[in-house]
Amino acid sequence: MTYQLPPLPYAYEALEPYIDAQTMHLHHDKHHQVYLDNLNKAVAGTEWEALEVAELLKRLDQVPEAIRTVVRNHGGGHANHALFWEVMAPPTGGVPTGELAAALESAFGGFEAFKEKFHQVALGQFGSGWGWLVIKPDGRLDLYSLPNQDSPYSRGDWPILGIDVWEHAYYLKYQNRRAEYITNWWNVVNWPYVAHLFAAHKK
Repeated sequence: MTYQLPPLPYAYEALEPYIDAQTMHLHHDKHHQVYLDNLNKAVAGTEWEALEVAELLKRLDQVPEAIRTVVRNHGGGHANHALFWEVMAPPTGGVPTGELAAALESAFGGFEAFKEKFHQVALGQFGSGWGWLVIKPDGRLDLYSLPNQDSPYSRGDWPILGIDVWEHAYYLKYQNRRAEYITNWWNVVNWPYVAHLFAAHKK
């Protein structure tokens, strides 16, 4: 298997004014491609290249030490970004509904409480990393941040919503204003897709 760059499911400018087209070009076409190139180079000719990237990251502790760090960083970078493109959509606003809304209510005390906790998780990540909403193996929802391109898959969790807080995700538009970026990002969250992931992977 050669891991491939997934196409954006919308135009580069579709997330304006919240995420600018230039950032989307660089983030998708350049940054994501680098992760893919390095991941493909690391696993080429090995048994590991036959695995889906989520499975590869779940089994990270079994990956040979010689390529483990590259797989962790660049496999994680590929998996994280592949999800990131899908959990965003042209601005529609809105809120989650149905079973996902009920699960957020149960886990966090309601949607607004969830948003505030997620915001603080993402804002509080020191340096580069991600904020995550995940489904735990027992079916519970959880929130946490991870540094760099570490993946929830490697912790045994299933990510259903993630925000990239590396500076390359927002610096052209927001400079050092990470909090403003996070606040505006809610306008482009693709709740139907997040609900689809939740339904597919909940216990």
